[in-house]
Amino acid sequence: MASQKFDAVIATPRSGKFNKNHARRVRVEGKIPAVVYGAGLETVAVAVDPRVVTRILHSESGHNTIFDLDVTGSPVAKAMIVDWQHEPIKGKLLHIDFKRIAMDKAMRVSVPVQLTGVPVGVRTGGGILDQVMREVEIECLPADIPDHLDVDVAGLELYGTIHISDLPHSGSIKFLGDEHALVAHVTIIKEEVAAEVVAPAAAEPEVAKKGKGDAAAAAAAPAADAKAEKKK
Repeated sequence: MASQKFDAVIATPRSGKFNKNHARRVRVEGKIPAVVYGAGLETVAVAVDPRVVTRILHSESGHNTIFDLDVTGSPVAKAMIVDWQHEPIKGKLLHIDFKRIAMDKAMRVSVPVQLTGVPVGVRTGGGILDQVMREVEIECLPADIPDHLDVDVAGLELYGTIHISDLPHSGSIKFLGDEHALVAHVTIIKEEVAAEVVAPAAAEPEVAKKGKGDAAAAAAAPAADAKAEKKK
């Protein structure tokens, strides 16, 4: 379960025209623009310290972390980060969306799936472990949100599979995806490698054919020129 504790995130209300110039001024001051919404209350535009938000996003529970959000002039509320934007080149945070959380109401979140161990099919069967699904969507109370779901795949044979139904289940968590959906499997890549090796060889006749056509065209060119000259 998400257990890491953080100090309250302090947010300062913003006012004025919310355009690019306004956002730029907020960032110049060392803050980032954000909005707070949810719990049936009005949406509030705020500015927050990007370092605090970055620590939360990089924590074990990541964006599923629930923390106290202290907006100046309003009661402290439980909140989560539900959306964020990064500057594409330098990776700096540009904007954050906070959502107020009601601790007594179930919510939907995506939780990472972590595979542990090396499958038998990889150690002795020459296979590879392919994780198809890295997150699963669940529904539970905010206090029951796990940091991640661990699955031991050490006993997985070649062509063995892990489905959502094989993930750790408990009475406090409801899985929203198809129970038969594939999460991970042990497969081999021999067929793919063979196809890659054969493909270039199969292309050679076509290249040779094209070369012959070019040669024939080149040989015919002088005759065509002579014929044209004779007509003159």
